[in-house]
Amino acid sequence: MKLKNPIHVNSEIGKLEKVMVHRPGKELENLIPDYLDRLLFDDIPYLKGAQAEHDNFVKVLENEGVEVVYLEKLAADAIDAGDVKEEFINQWMLETGMVSENVKNIVKEQLLKLDTFDMVLKTMEGFRKTEVKATNFDSSLADLLESDYPFLVDPMPNLYFTRDPFATMANGVTINKMFSETRNRETIYGDFIFRYHPAYKENVDKFYSRDEEDRIEGGDELVLSKDILAIGISQRTDSRAIEKLAKRIFEAGAFKEIVGFDIGQHRKFMHLDTVFTMVDYDKFTIHPEIQAGLRVISIKPGNDGEVILEEKESHNLAEVLAEALGLEKVTLLPCGGGNLVDAAREQWNDGSNTLAIAPGVVVVYDRNPITNNLLEKAGLRLIKIPGSELVRGRGGPRCMTMPFVREDLKK
Repeated sequence: MKLKNPIHVNSEIGKLEKVMVHRPGKELENLIPDYLDRLLFDDIPYLKGAQAEHDNFVKVLENEGVEVVYLEKLAADAIDAGDVKEEFINQWMLETGMVSENVKNIVKEQLLKLDTFDMVLKTMEGFRKTEVKATNFDSSLADLLESDYPFLVDPMPNLYFTRDPFATMANGVTINKMFSETRNRETIYGDFIFRYHPAYKENVDKFYSRDEEDRIEGGDELVLSKDILAIGISQRTDSRAIEKLAKRIFEAGAFKEIVGFDIGQHRKFMHLDTVFTMVDYDKFTIHPEIQAGLRVISIKPGNDGEVILEEKESHNLAEVLAEALGLEKVTLLPCGGGNLVDAAREQWNDGSNTLAIAPGVVVVYDRNPITNNLLEKAGLRLIKIPGSELVRGRGGPRCMTMPFVREDLKK
C-alpha cells in the first residue's frame, strides 16, 4: 500500500506497517547511581542485555511484517541529505550546558571528525570529562565549580523510548517540548528528520514545535480513531499545550474531537499510556487506580479558529471511551487483575503499556504473567518479549515504538 503521506496513523490498533525505534546505545553506560534522578532513570540496565532484548523485539516486529526503521539512522541520513552536519552540532552544543569556549571547540572538533552516523550516536552517548584534558577547563569558573560532576555533556538514556520526543497522528507530527531539560535535548533528532530527511520533510503536517513554551510528551498522545485524539493532562503534558495543539489540528482537519484526560501530577501516572493502552476495537489495558473519578474534557472546533471546551458528565473511564468510539460498551482489563499487590508489581513493570500491532494482536513483556493471562482470557493474541533490562527505564513496548504508518481500520 503506497501512501502519499509518509506519516499515516489513524488509530492505536490498525495493522502496523512501519515503525521507528532506537537501539539502546552507550548512553546507558553513562548512567551512574548518584545521578539517576537527574537523568530520569530508576535503575542501570546492562547494555549488552538491553541490546539483545531490543534486537529480539525488533525481530518479533519484523516477523509480523512490520518495517522497522531506526531513529539514529534517520537522523544521520537527514543531516547528510541536508548537508547540515555543522548546523546540527552547533544546535546540539547550545543545549549541552557547556560554558568554556575552549572546551566547546574541542568537543565540536571531535564530533566533526566522526562520520555522521557515529557523530549522532556520540551526541546521544554524551561526553565524560575524562574525554577532554583537565587543563581545558581552567578558563571557566562554572566548569571548575562542577568539577565533581563526571560528565561534560549528559547522556540521553531515555532515547530508546521513542514515543515521547515526538508523536505521530493522522498525517502529521508533534515535535514535543519535553517536561525536563534532560529529555528536551532528545527532540533535536526528530526536528532534523522532519526538516531535512528526503522521505519526511514534505507532506507531513507539523502540529507542534520543540521551541514552544508549553510542554507535551508523546506518551500522553493516543489516537483512538480517525476522529478522536486522546491526550493526557499529566505531570508531563500541560493543558495550554493541548489547547494550542487542538487549534492547529482542527485547522488541518485532522480530528473532530480531542478528549483530554486529567490523570494528575503523579510519577506513577507519568503518561496516559502508563494508565491505559488500546489493544482491540473495544478493549483497553488499564491501571486499576484510574477506573473512576477521572475528570475528562472534550475539545471541539469552534468558530474563527477557536475551540469549544466542555467537561464530560461521566467520570467513568469505560463510559467515556465507549462514547468516544461510538460503542455501547468497552472492556477494561486491569493490570494485575485488579489485585492491589499484583497490580502495583506489574504496573511497575509496564503491564499496561502494550503495543497493538493489529486489532487484538499485542506485544507485551513476558514478566507480567497475571496481566498477560487476563489479556489472553479476553481473546487477545499476545506476543511476549523478554524485558528484564529494557524495563529498568520504566517503559513498555508502546513507549519503545513510534508508528509511522498504520493501516486504516476496516471495521
